[in-house]
Formats: sequence, C-alpha cells, structure tokens
Amino acid sequence: MKKNDMPPKKEFPEGMVPLGNAKFKFACHSGVKCFTHCCRKLELYLYPYDIIRLKNRLVISSEDFLNRYAGVVKGANPCFPALMLTMSDNEGKTCPFLDDNGCSVYEDRPSACRTYPLERAVERSSTGSRPQEFYFMTDHSYCLGHREEKEWTVKEWVRDQSLQYYNQMDDLWAEMDTLFANSRIWRGEGSAGPRQLLAFLACYNIDRFRQYVAEHQLLDQFRLDKSRRKLIDSDDEALLRFSFDWLKFVLAEQPVLQAKR
Repeated sequence: MKKNDMPPKKEFPEGMVPLGNAKFKFACHSGVKCFTHCCRKLELYLYPYDIIRLKNRLVISSEDFLNRYAGVVKGANPCFPALMLTMSDNEGKTCPFLDDNGCSVYEDRPSACRTYPLERAVERSSTGSRPQEFYFMTDHSYCLGHREEKEWTVKEWVRDQSLQYYNQMDDLWAEMDTLFANSRIWRGEGSAGPRQLLAFLACYNIDRFRQYVAEHQLLDQFRLDKSRRKLIDSDDEALLRFSFDWLKFVLAEQPVLQAKR
C-alpha cells in the first residue's frame, strides 16, 4: 500500500484517548472509601437487554419493572425516547438496587455499570466490515478505585466483567436506535403514535410483546428454523433478537425475515 493510500488516522474528541492495549489500574470493593458513592444521583440509561436481565433477576414482569424502576426520557435520538433508571426517593437519590452490602443485583447489573470505569464507543463502517470498538478511561474525581494497584488490560476487564454478550446485545440495540432515528419509518406520526408505541413495546416490554406475538401468531407468518422457533418460544433474549428483526422488516421493509407465502 502506498503512503497516500493509507486510511486516515482516526480522530477522537479532545482529551479522549483510546486505551488500546495499554494497562490501567482500578479496583472497586468495600475497602475503598468511596464504595457505592457512584451509585447515587445516576443518569443511567437502560437498554433492552438490561431490562431483561434485571426483571428476571427481580422475578417480576417487564411491565412491572418499567412502572417501578424506569422513566421515559428524551435521549439522543430525536425520533424515539430513551429509558433511564429511576433513583430512589431518598436524600441521597440512590440506585434502587443499592443496599447495605452494595449492589443487590450485581450479577445482572446494567451494561453501563458493568463497563465502568471504562466507556465504550463503536465505529461502524459504511462498507459493512466489522465495527471497530474503542475503550476510554473515565475521569471522576470522587472515584478512588483508580488509586488501587490492580492492573488490567481492556481484554481482561471485558472478560472479568462478563461484558462480551452485553456488548453484542448493545450493538444490536445501537442498530435499532439508528433505524429509529430515520423519521421516514414513522410515516409522519408524532411521538407516541401507534408505530412508535408498538416499537417501544417490542424493545422494552418483552413480556407484553410475547403476548402480542401469540395473539397475532407472528411466528407462524415467517420461515424460522425449528431451533430458533423453539428458543423464541421460551427465551427472552431470543425473543428480543426476533423483535429487532421483526421491527426492521415491518418498519423499514428490510429483508431480515422471510415471510411465508
């Protein structure tokens, strides 16, 4: 490759330097003086997979979870709302899942909590090649975990925090969020129109969407292999993946599903 044919160097916002293969120091445990300080007054966005993990952990329906723990807010997408975790109504405005011992839902905590102290960014190529991911170190003065001696690489952190599958599901959600930003798919309806309400149901209220699938016999309308059909019938994550494909098919006429004739 000639020098002039080299791809342009990736530019990042000022002050943001991707970690790459560099090591960083961090540890969070009850011995750190700021333990749980970061679990207060959060502006924590919830993604569809976060809700599935949390509602199953709490053994409640997705609708109950939304009513008790989430609020609809205006996010970065101008055409579709976002969900944010509702803080407890106490003086400290603490996370509703914080107790005296720390995080009571730790094994199923949301993606943002799992990634901290890193932030993840993904760059998608217009050519269809594999997206590139970058990790950056956060800088919160109150967090004393940065002063701990435990060293990590990004790969070690991702593996230790079981982030791989969360990242996969979050990337699928990012595709949907990009789709929802296209105002044409809403056919001129305003916020909370019927198409938006249906999309919100399919993405965030997985238990009600399961009922919708059964009532409208959606699975019988498409050619699905037996293994996928079986998973969709019993598994929330498989149903969520189907909901994304179905919305792409219905809203944007993308050929991600094959309809029966």
